[in-house]
Amino acid sequence: MKSEDTPFEGGPMDGRVLPVLVGMTGHPPKTYRIPVPDPDGGPPTVLVYRRVPRDAGPGLGFARWKYAWDPTGRKGRKGPGRKWPWSKPDPGLGPAPDPARAADPDATPGGKPDDADG
Repeated sequence: MKSEDTPFEGGPMDGRVLPVLVGMTGHPPKTYRIPVPDPDGGPPTVLVYRRVPRDAGPGLGFARWKYAWDPTGRKGRKGPGRKWPWSKPDPGLGPAPDPARAADPDATPGGKPDDADG
């Protein structure tokens, strides 16, 4: 397999250059996760870096990449996987439900009379 020396920016790996395996297209993975073991024997901390284009320099004109630190380390639009229209939304996104509305046992939407009221 082919690898490419790729620089890391931000976070604990700032300024380091690591050999990263590239795929069949010649691109490194979009997300690079580095597990760091806990000295006390607890669960490892995972550092998450996202692939971003590197500034074009002299030489060949094709795109080169670097990794930028993602302090949130969570999946998002740029994270792994695709965002399909029929996918369930993330639980942390969107407006919070109105508690007064949830406590109302009436099934009729507010402001509209029932058909039985005639």
